[in-house]
Amino acid sequence: MVAETRGCDDHGHVLVDFVTKSSPSPFLLKTYMLVDDPATDHVVSWNSDGMGFVVWQPAEFARDLLPTLFKHSNFSSFVRQLNTYGFRKIATSRWEFCNERFQKDHKEQLCLIRRRKSWANKPQPLAQTLKESDEDQRSSSTNSLSSGYNILVDENHKLKKENKVLGSELLSIKRKCKELIDLVGMYASSSKKEEDDERPKLFGVRLEVHGDKERKRKRIEEVSESARRVLLSVNVNK
Repeated sequence: MVAETRGCDDHGHVLVDFVTKSSPSPFLLKTYMLVDDPATDHVVSWNSDGMGFVVWQPAEFARDLLPTLFKHSNFSSFVRQLNTYGFRKIATSRWEFCNERFQKDHKEQLCLIRRRKSWANKPQPLAQTLKESDEDQRSSSTNSLSSGYNILVDENHKLKKENKVLGSELLSIKRKCKELIDLVGMYASSSKKEEDDERPKLFGVRLEVHGDKERKRKRIEEVSESARRVLLSVNVNK
């Protein structure tokens, strides 16, 4: 009876071990989902040969993507977790990681990736635990500052663009006002010429010379049309 019970227990352990080994880690599944999503390729994507992945924007990755699947937004913790599953950082100029069984279009290989026993089973000293906790806090603070800085930079760019548009509109209005002032000056000069007109008078009334009326009418029409165009342009710019 005891032998039968022991056999059942052994069979149960074997079954649990089989299920565990045939199912990939939730961490690996979530990481694969983040990397394989084409909508976020500007933040994280597969590398050129699909044998690894690159985190192009660590700050955005930690701020926007990690919290969607993980319970934190700490990029350093994510990197340490990768290390426990045998991932290696293969580039110095960017955050590129690879594992021979973590490949594009080969999701079925995830169940072959094992967590390192030295990391999973070895109890860490209290000092090491406190050190890592302190590093996590500093990393989280750094990520928050980086996110805030990026937001400020974006706002600054928007304000510069708006300021440029306003400056262009102001210059246009100034130009139209100058045209209007020049037009008024031209009209005033024309009026002065009329005062200096030396045409003969009869009983105090200046005699009209042939063609004067037509010229005066055309001049008035030109001044009116110019003023109308200037005012119309100013209203459009507003």
